[in-house]
Amino acid sequence: QVQLVESGGGLAQPGGSLRLSCAASGSIIRINEMRWYRQVPGKQRELVAAITSSDTTDYAGSVKGRITISRDNAKLTVNLQMNSLKPEDTGLYYCRCNASTIFGRRDYWGQGTQVTVSS
Repeated sequence: QVQLVESGGGLAQPGGSLRLSCAASGSIIRINEMRWYRQVPGKQRELVAAITSSDTTDYAGSVKGRITISRDNAKLTVNLQMNSLKPEDTGLYYCRCNASTIFGRRDYWGQGTQVTVSS
């Protein structure tokens, strides 16, 4: 199977930056689309950014121009560079990867990393 481990969360001041990373491991044949989601207590998990296997990216309107998603296929990682952070960026950030293994193709989730933006 596939394991995803996120890192890089923490506390940042408004206007600051954080870089999140998600590392995949396991019996992976191919990682297809990779996504970052954000969840705030009491609200639905929302898509922040996505990147396909051909490096096509997509962003939520609220983060466009401030957040960049990238991937390193050799290292099986997906990164989220977050700049000009706002308090509303606070949340638990999850990585989701669609991966192909010998057992088939499916989505996998990480355990989440907390981002708090506060002065």
